[in-house]
Amino acid sequence: MSADTRDGLRGTSSPPLPLRVTRFAGFPTLLYKELLRFWKVSFQTVAAPILTALLYLLIFGHVLEDRVTVYGQLSYTAFLVPGLVMMSMLQNAFANSSSSLIQSKVTGNIVFVLLPPISHLEFFAAYVVAAMIRGLVVGAGVLAVTWPFTHVGVVHPVWAVAFALAGTAVLGSMGVIAGIWAEKFDQLAGFQNFVIVPLTFLAGVFYSVRSLPGFWQTVSHLNPFFYMIDGFRYGFYGVSDVDPATSLAIATAFLFAVAAVTLVLLKSGFRLRH
Repeated sequence: MSADTRDGLRGTSSPPLPLRVTRFAGFPTLLYKELLRFWKVSFQTVAAPILTALLYLLIFGHVLEDRVTVYGQLSYTAFLVPGLVMMSMLQNAFANSSSSLIQSKVTGNIVFVLLPPISHLEFFAAYVVAAMIRGLVVGAGVLAVTWPFTHVGVVHPVWAVAFALAGTAVLGSMGVIAGIWAEKFDQLAGFQNFVIVPLTFLAGVFYSVRSLPGFWQTVSHLNPFFYMIDGFRYGFYGVSDVDPATSLAIATAFLFAVAAVTLVLLKSGFRLRH
């Protein structure tokens, strides 16, 4: 058998190694690109939101520390820290995936992501995982700079980690949806200012839902972000407005719903390929 024949037979049985490798290189390559994108400007994407959260703590903590006690014995500053950490994680996870997609669409370089043989699952996973990592990095930074003010402890670390992962995954997915839907920066800014910011600010970051009148407690319980923040706070202090298992179930269900919508949009190529 000649060398050409042997090569031909090999070609029919299995592709060359470089081709086999590149078929599975889409996710790690795109993930690396997304991580590098926000880390190269970490002063803006990481340091700035940490400073913003610290200012919230200094202002609200200074004004209300001696006037508000939560759950009977918890100081207001201690109550505030987990909420600020979670709020920062949620908002930055959303910002990472949404800003990346809208920048790629506006500049036209989205074509370089769509042309390679990257499946919609790899596309989704890369953008969402990168968003989760940015959210978690910012959250860790906020916790580090606010910890000296309260020396907060983590009573149930597994619950805290579970809600952190679920929350950042939800917002990373919502960021992909917003990035797909928006065709210009103004539309994305409107989505963030009129949907994401109100949902996070009205989710019990700065107050306990128990302190609200009955009607507004009901409204708060319709906000899925409330369960993420309330459950995350439970991981720190072991107290919450809602049973953490219920909160995690709602957050997980919301994650599956948002992820399903995102995957459908990516598979259809809505506003990406058309």
